[in-house]
Amino acid sequence: MASALNLVIAAIAAWLAIGVLGLLRPQSIRYVGRALFSAGAAVGFGLAFVALVSMGDAVQSAVLPLGLPDLPFHLRLDPLSAFFLLLLGATAAGISIFSAGYFRQSEGAAPGLICLQYHTFLAAMALVLIADDAYAFMVAWETMALASFFLVTTDHRLPEIRRAGFLYLLIAHIGAIAILLCFGVLHGGDYTFASMRVASRSAAWSSIAFLLALFGFGAKAGLLPLHIWLPEAHPAAPSPVSALMSGVMLKTAIYGLLRVSFDLLDNQLWWWGVLALVLGLATALFGVIFATAQTDMKRLLAYSSIENIGIIVAGLGLTILFKAYGQTLLSAVSLTATLYHALNHAFFKSLLFLATGCVLHATHERSLGKLGGLIHRMPWVAWLALVGALAMAGLPPLNGFVSEWLLLQAFLFTPSLPQSFVNMLVPLAAAALVLAAALAAYVVVKFYGVVFLGRPREPNLAYAHDAGGFERVGLVWFAVGCVVLGIFPVQVIGLIDAVNATLIGSTLGRAGGNWWLLAPVNPDRSSYSPVIVLSVIVAAVLLTTRIVHRLYHGRLRKGPAWDCGFPLQTPRMQDTAEGFGQPIRQIFEQFFRIERTLPSPFDTRPRYRVTAEDHFWTWLYLPIARATEAVARLVGLIQQGRISVYLTYSFFTLLALLFFVR
Repeated sequence: MASALNLVIAAIAAWLAIGVLGLLRPQSIRYVGRALFSAGAAVGFGLAFVALVSMGDAVQSAVLPLGLPDLPFHLRLDPLSAFFLLLLGATAAGISIFSAGYFRQSEGAAPGLICLQYHTFLAAMALVLIADDAYAFMVAWETMALASFFLVTTDHRLPEIRRAGFLYLLIAHIGAIAILLCFGVLHGGDYTFASMRVASRSAAWSSIAFLLALFGFGAKAGLLPLHIWLPEAHPAAPSPVSALMSGVMLKTAIYGLLRVSFDLLDNQLWWWGVLALVLGLATALFGVIFATAQTDMKRLLAYSSIENIGIIVAGLGLTILFKAYGQTLLSAVSLTATLYHALNHAFFKSLLFLATGCVLHATHERSLGKLGGLIHRMPWVAWLALVGALAMAGLPPLNGFVSEWLLLQAFLFTPSLPQSFVNMLVPLAAAALVLAAALAAYVVVKFYGVVFLGRPREPNLAYAHDAGGFERVGLVWFAVGCVVLGIFPVQVIGLIDAVNATLIGSTLGRAGGNWWLLAPVNPDRSSYSPVIVLSVIVAAVLLTTRIVHRLYHGRLRKGPAWDCGFPLQTPRMQDTAEGFGQPIRQIFEQFFRIERTLPSPFDTRPRYRVTAEDHFWTWLYLPIARATEAVARLVGLIQQGRISVYLTYSFFTLLALLFFVR
């Protein structure tokens, strides 16, 4: 019987083969979309199944002679790799089947070329997750970056999309340099991870490696201040690509941080955890505050992804902090919450990005100010998007609640730690987490209410159509996943325990819980039963509906709603996305760089416009860009275009070399 690692390698090869097959008939939507993307979905489902059944198996290794001479690819499948392969396969299965009905001829590049880039992207991410040496990891990492760059710039005819793609590639390569330097610091005699695990190094060099990893992987994940590419690239990319980048690609950075912090480094220092905790919570608050001010559907979801990545990194920092102080059970709780939220975010954010893709195809609008009332025209999309919205808001019994509840338990049960200011920091961090969760619910109300509820704000919305068959299957896949992950957390935690045992040597076990009750620390102090919560909700709805039906059936009178004394209401009188976000924008005004366009009293068609921009553009990136241009101009003076000048350069270079060699 083939080993699980061999099956993973076969899945990677299958994705690459599917991508190449797309070039045979690149203009055929039926061939590329219906056949090849469906095949890619089947491969993703198979990969998820293999990863699921091999989660608790022994570590498997392989060496493939695919690299340069004396530099083969070392591959390894362990519980950490298997968990993220499960995330990749399950997410890719839903997005691929959705893509089978989504891509059109007007997407920019030829469908066959998109197919090649898409499946190369999937294969590269899978290879990142099983790479067991720095060479294979960096080859896969750069392949992932290039494939996603071409996907982001699918509609490359638009200048703003080309700019977004360039910014994304620039930040990706800066992060890749930091990751390469991290592997250089971890070097243990050769380039394999096995040698890095057993290498002895001082606390100073371990700290340098961790900081480089935090910077490099943070650039890919979207941590402050390297988040700047994410709200630009997600709106530029096609919606399935946005879902794949947010749902999976950002998690490869989390995988890299976990791999370096708990596997390649043999000890953890407490201040690493404090740094990651503070940076993660700052990123979470920044992302959710900016999400409240957005008027573009995809930019809103992109900033929401920044918020969720911040929560995940905060959980990672808390895990490092607990492990450094020997709090094994709490470190298992926080790591479980971190991994659980990574999986949950992949499902509900993919669902919402795909739903926005359906809205975009049906209405050709991304602006929240030009949407509304789509629940009547797109009921499938609206009701399935509601599941993702409630999950993103962290409401029980859906999956988003479980992981945030687990992370909050880790905060609340924190014992006295040796560092006094850390004891002061933990309650503040818990309050920041609660604030981020509350603002996320606010964002969800704005997103769903403006897009799907109310009345249509534009006449052309009357021609909107619901999702097609393949698209509905993809949406249902993620909606069911949100429900299943929320109702059966004990079973999911049982899978994550294999990762906990590998990375931190501690597990939750049953932790006082069973199939219907989750009690991660102590059943007398904290417990949660999603089955009971779901039963109460269903019973309350059924009972209320039954009572209303029996008591008031046949005695209802319908009439127009109260119009506040003004009967000539129009859709433009509804609350807008700008108006909905105005209170938060005013409270957190210092976070934004606000520009307002005010109408004149004499304008025949007055328009009011307000934009909330990122201070990091003006504080950090624009000065760097100006300094780079200045240096480039100075260097450009060397290029005189005269052969005598170039010979003079060569002569003085030769003299300098002779002097130093002597």
